[in-house]
Amino acid sequence: MAAKINEAHDHIAKAEKYLRTSFMKWKPDYDSAASEYAKAAVAFKNAKMLEEAKEAYLQEAEAHTNNKTLFHAAKALEAAGMMLKDMQRIPEAIQYIERASMMYVENGTPDTAALALDRAGKLIESQDLAKAVDLYQKAASVFENEDRLRQAVEMLGKSSRLLVRQHKLDEAAVSIQKEKNMYKEIENYPTCFKKTSAQVLVHLHRNDFVAADKCVRESYSLPGFSGSEDCIALEQLLQGYDEQDEDQVHRVCNSPLFKYMDNDYAKLSVSLRVPGGGKKKKAPAADAAEGGAGAGEADEDEYAGGLC
Repeated sequence: MAAKINEAHDHIAKAEKYLRTSFMKWKPDYDSAASEYAKAAVAFKNAKMLEEAKEAYLQEAEAHTNNKTLFHAAKALEAAGMMLKDMQRIPEAIQYIERASMMYVENGTPDTAALALDRAGKLIESQDLAKAVDLYQKAASVFENEDRLRQAVEMLGKSSRLLVRQHKLDEAAVSIQKEKNMYKEIENYPTCFKKTSAQVLVHLHRNDFVAADKCVRESYSLPGFSGSEDCIALEQLLQGYDEQDEDQVHRVCNSPLFKYMDNDYAKLSVSLRVPGGGKKKKAPAADAAEGGAGAGEADEDEYAGGLC
């Protein structure tokens, strides 16, 4: 352990020497200094001195920035963020990863930037859902700007699910619509059908039957939607909801089509209630019995006063 610490300090001393200028050396040697700071960071990390490792990575990033090697500067910032993650200082770690992603974009490597934002989203998700949504949306924007729609829509999907989890249903509705548009653009129509189901559940939880119905009507323009399993189930769901038929809504929402959606949407499905508490359909036998009793009572009333 002591040997590693001494090794780290030796590398720091060498880095500082490379940065000094003199009468014969007018310009700091940023490249060599960055290399020494990187070695120091690894030595500190192996010695379990994470705070010192983080600082060494930040010094490496500064040296690379001064040397105009932004990709390597961003990598060093990400590494500093990972040291903070290991110290359970997640919000601080996210700040460095976001800075790194901006450097990646500036360097002309946007895919790396989006992947860094995705990693940051996963790190913060358990602590701050709103921040995770922001990071996934930023990653989606970067991918979309590069016409990487499959990767962009994956990030949007994460964002939509987390918005539902936070009960931010208005924002979720907008996000799911954007997902659906992208899937349509890449001609992944079966997934468009699933997104329509998600939209309907979100809109019905918003008590907006008109918006839910509109989503289904618009989906009829998608190849293969009409007559599909999704289409039939959604029509039955909307009919049951509109007629306040609790049994029909419950039956559709507990069908495999809805139960095996992503967990956040499945929860919307099983918790959906019709407005006003709904009504349960009476069994046919009960209807007949009531009808018979009603007819008997009518006959009895008709002759209650006698024939005259």
